[in-house]
Amino acid sequence: MNPNTRAQLMKVSTATLCTALFKRGLRTQFIQDVRPLNAGLPNMVGEAFTLRYIPAREDLNTIAVFTDRQHPQRQAVEQCPPDAVLVIDSRKDARAASAGGILISRLMKRGAAGVVTDGGFRDSPEIAKLPFPAYHSRPSAPTNLTLHQAIDINVPIGCGDAPVFPGDVIVGDAEGVIVIPANIADEVAAEATEMTAFEDFVQEKVMEGRSILGLYPPTDEQSRTDFAAWRQANGR
Repeated sequence: MNPNTRAQLMKVSTATLCTALFKRGLRTQFIQDVRPLNAGLPNMVGEAFTLRYIPAREDLNTIAVFTDRQHPQRQAVEQCPPDAVLVIDSRKDARAASAGGILISRLMKRGAAGVVTDGGFRDSPEIAKLPFPAYHSRPSAPTNLTLHQAIDINVPIGCGDAPVFPGDVIVGDAEGVIVIPANIADEVAAEATEMTAFEDFVQEKVMEGRSILGLYPPTDEQSRTDFAAWRQANGR
């Protein structure tokens, strides 16, 4: 990822990114029904590395599969590149865990940027204490083997109804996680940075008691003039 793009995405919200993507006709890029285990961490930003689960077939998904060094869940943790986000397709099913504290800790130590699943994590109280962005639907103590069978790594997936292709740019904040198609990440990051500056200006004026009419959006010429002066004064 372009280092400047990464730096910009660290400072913008998923809400602003949703609007920038909506302007381009993309409506389903926000991963539905996931939330951070630690909402106080900085933004999660990284390229997607994916893991896909299918419904478990009991005769093929016994506890013994974890002795296989090529098991896709284990390989996903060991292959996820530094600065990437592991995105897990758990079929929006949090009745069994997508992963637990040990695997998430291993991702952190390997330098991943974060992890997100549309299922649940076990050991969630311990994961919440890590200085590592992790997003899930809800806590889930049962092992993934009871319901989920890891089948593929680094393939296109769906996560919380959002399409995720390997290499897409993943951004998470205190509200949730959004997927930016890789080919437009630079331009979306730049636009979101501009939008954020304007929204900060608007928020300041609203808190001063100003009406949103003519200000948001800036249909009054005075609003545009005031914004230009505000940017110069604030170095934005």
